[in-house]
Amino acid sequence: MIHKYITKQSSVLLPLIIAFSILSGCSQFIELQPLDNLSEEVAFDTPGNIELAINGVYRAATIGEFEGGGGRGFPFGSASIQQGEMRGEDMINLQQSFTTTYEGAHSTVSVLNKNHWEQLYKMINEANVFIDGVRRAVENGVIVAEVALAYEGEARFLRALAHHELLLHFSRPFADDNGNKPGVPYRTVAITSNGAIDNNVTVGRGTVAAAYENILVDLDFAEINLPNTRAVVGVSISRATSGAAIALKTRIKLHQQDYSGVIAEANKLGAIGTSNFSSPIGAYTLSISPDEPFVNNGGNSESIFSFAMSGLANPGVTNSLSSTFGASTANPDPGASGGRNQVSTSPILWNVSYWLEDDLRRTLLHFRQVNSDGGYRLVYNNKYRSFLIFSDWAPILRYAEVLLNASEAHARLGNNAQSLSLLNAVRDRSVPNGASFGTTAPEDLIQAVLNEQRIEFAGEGRRWPNIHRLALDATYGTNGIPAKIEFASLDDQNSFDLAQPPNISRNIVALPYNSNLFLWPIPESEVLSNPTLAAEQNPGY
Repeated sequence: MIHKYITKQSSVLLPLIIAFSILSGCSQFIELQPLDNLSEEVAFDTPGNIELAINGVYRAATIGEFEGGGGRGFPFGSASIQQGEMRGEDMINLQQSFTTTYEGAHSTVSVLNKNHWEQLYKMINEANVFIDGVRRAVENGVIVAEVALAYEGEARFLRALAHHELLLHFSRPFADDNGNKPGVPYRTVAITSNGAIDNNVTVGRGTVAAAYENILVDLDFAEINLPNTRAVVGVSISRATSGAAIALKTRIKLHQQDYSGVIAEANKLGAIGTSNFSSPIGAYTLSISPDEPFVNNGGNSESIFSFAMSGLANPGVTNSLSSTFGASTANPDPGASGGRNQVSTSPILWNVSYWLEDDLRRTLLHFRQVNSDGGYRLVYNNKYRSFLIFSDWAPILRYAEVLLNASEAHARLGNNAQSLSLLNAVRDRSVPNGASFGTTAPEDLIQAVLNEQRIEFAGEGRRWPNIHRLALDATYGTNGIPAKIEFASLDDQNSFDLAQPPNISRNIVALPYNSNLFLWPIPESEVLSNPTLAAEQNPGY
C-alpha cells in the first residue's frame, strides 16, 4: 500500500537507529543515537549522516517490519530465506509459521506474501530517497561527485536485487513468452510527498522483459561506480561492491536464458581456465572447506555479498536465521541446539542418490537428531549457528554460485570441458577424492550442474528461484511446484535412511504451472489504494 511507504511528508524514510560502524577491524552493527524520521535536509547535510542513511537502507533490507511492528527478516533476512525454501520441496515445514507458503494456501490477505511485497517496496523506496539525497548532497557541496556515484551505485544494486525478488514471486518466469508476461512496477521515483504517491500509482506492471532490462541498467551503473573492495575486512561482503553487481548479473542473465551473457559476466570474475579459479575483481576464491562462509561470515574469500547481522541488529530471538533453521535440542550434538524447530531438511533432498553419502556437506552443514534406537528423527540445516546472539549473516551471493552459473551456461552452449572444470571446482571440495568426475563428464552434464546447485545452496533460499526459472524447461523443469512431504508423514525410524531410502508419501499435492497459485497475488493492501495495479492483478485472485 503506497501510503504505507511514507512515515510523514518531507521526511526521510530511513530507519537510522542502527548503523554499521568499524570496531576492532570488523564491520559491526552498533547502536547509535536515534536518528529516525530525520528530515531530508539534515539526513544529507554531512558525510556522516549520509553514511547513516545508506545503512538505514541495509537495515530495511535485512530486518524490515512485519505487520507494522518489529522486524521478522523481510525482505532479505531470515524470513526471505525461509520463504525461498518453503516454496520448494527440499525442506519440511514443522510449525504453523510458514504453513501458508509451504502448502500454497496464499491469498491477497495472507500475511507472508503480503509483507514480502510491502517490505520489498519499502526498501526500494528508501533506496530511491537515498539516491535523491546524495544527488542533492553533491549540488550542495557536501560530498564530491565520485563519492555520490558510489553511494548511488550501492542503492541501485539494492534496488535491482529487490525488483528481481519481486519478479520471482509475483510474475511468470522470463522463459514464458520470452518475458512478455506482466512484470512488476519498477519504481525509481522516491515517495516523499502526496504528489510522488500520485506519480507512482500510475506506474503499471509493464512486462517481465522490461523489468529485467531495468535491473540490468541499475546493475551496469553499480558495476561501473562501486569500488572493487572496501578498506575493512568484512565490509567488502556486507556492503555492495562492483564484484557483487557482476555476480548478480550472472544470476539475472541465467534467468533470462542469456547463456553467453552469463559467461561474459562470470569471466570478469575469473571463471576461466581449468582449476584454481580466482577473481581479479574482489579476489574471490572458493573456500577450502564448504562450511567456511558460514562459520566466518565476514572473513572468508568466497562470500561476495551478504546482509550482515549482529547481536544488536537482527530480527530477534524468534526470527533469526539460527532460530528458524535450528533445532530446539540436538542429539548427539548439543552445540547445534537453540532453534525453534521451524523447518528441517526433507528426505526428498537428503535421500537423493546423486548426493554422495560421504559428501562433507552432509556432516559440516547439517546435523541429525538421533532417536533412542539410533534412527534419525530429523535432519536440520546447520549453516546458521549463532544461537546466543543471532549474528548469522544472510548469504546472497557466493563465488560458488558464479562458478555454477557459468558451468550451467557453458553446458547449455555445448562447452562441456569448461562446464565440467567449473562444476568440479565446487563439487570436489566436498566429495571424496575418488568420487570426482575428473575429465569425464556425466552423461547429462546440465542435470549434474543443477543437482550440484541444489545441494550446495540448500538452506539459502535458492530452491524456489530454480523452480521458477526452470518451470517450463521440458527436460529439467518441474512444470510447477513439486509435491511435498507433510511432517506427519515422516517415519521416525526410516525417513532418512541413505542405504534403503523409504518411499514416503508426498501428501501435499503438486501445483501445476498453470495454477494461479504458482504466483503470489498482489496484496489487497496494495490494490485497494492503487487502481492501476487493481486492474493488473494476477489471474485467479
